[in-house]
Amino acid sequence: MPAAALTRSARLGLRATPEQEVVLRRAAELVHKSLTDFILDAACQAAEQTLLDQRLLMVSGSQYQGFLEMLDRPESENPGLADLFSRHPVWTEG
Repeated sequence: MPAAALTRSARLGLRATPEQEVVLRRAAELVHKSLTDFILDAACQAAEQTLLDQRLLMVSGSQYQGFLEMLDRPESENPGLADLFSRHPVWTEG
């Protein structure tokens, strides 16, 4: 469900310097968002990235050893990967 369709019930408060407010308002205007939406979107993106960066994977000793062995193997043909890398990213297509 889009964030705009959700009812906002949690209240967050923050204080900013006048310079920070000017920068935030200018950026929000550039992307045609309210100041609140701009700040919430940016804060949520930063929070999600922080959480993803902190992900810890636990594996057994044998699983870790298998992973290291896989990394040490010589590379092999991978047609699917070759196909993927041969494509132009959609953001570069005009």
